[in-house]
Amino acid sequence: MHAADAIHGDLGMIQPDDFVVAISKSGDTPEIKVLVPLLKRKGVPLAALVSNADSYLAQQATYVLHAPVDREACPHNLAPTTSTTAALALGDALAVCLLESREFTRQDFARLHPGGTLGKQLYLKVGDLSRQNQQPQVLDTAPLKDIILEISGKRLGATAVLTASGQLEGIITDGDLRRMLTTFAGRLEDVRARDILTANPVSVDVDDFAVEALARMQQRNITQLIVTEQERFSGFIHLHDLLREGLV
Repeated sequence: MHAADAIHGDLGMIQPDDFVVAISKSGDTPEIKVLVPLLKRKGVPLAALVSNADSYLAQQATYVLHAPVDREACPHNLAPTTSTTAALALGDALAVCLLESREFTRQDFARLHPGGTLGKQLYLKVGDLSRQNQQPQVLDTAPLKDIILEISGKRLGATAVLTASGQLEGIITDGDLRRMLTTFAGRLEDVRARDILTANPVSVDVDDFAVEALARMQQRNITQLIVTEQERFSGFIHLHDLLREGLV
């Protein structure tokens, strides 16, 4: 609330349970001198964030945050520049102190700030993204042709390899196929999924946060992760999913 607007109607926003922090470099502007008595009439506590500790505002306030500035960055030492930066720094310090005193958690932040990338980091789960993708999977007995068709058709660059009972046995990526073709000396018709899979693949749970999936991809330098639910294969999450949500 600007001091000039306050005395022209905006003062109605101030409620009896509010705490007012008035920010002014000089603390002696005409608007401040009109506003302070009105605030006192409302009975609200008043803190002054000022550069001049001897100012009218500082003398009238219950609490004083003194932010002295010897000289402004303005070459003429006129426009508030250094003093505004000092006020911002003290304001941030107050905000952090308030967070700690109220024991404000990441969950509180997500509840009150659901929008934008910051909010998504705190509420978007892996399952919210992986359920939109196809679920490429083959049995461990699948021949090479079926593996290639599954990876190509589902367009995620990989397929999960499952046992006949549905247990996750490993993963095969398109990179695994290329490496196999350069090193395999036998008959390609005899290749089975179990022969070329990577066992114990990196995975995330559907209830993990999406930013955790991003961290694991970056740590391993990979672009997709298997997603599990109750320790069983549930699908895939791809780097493109995270890019689309603005998390990268």
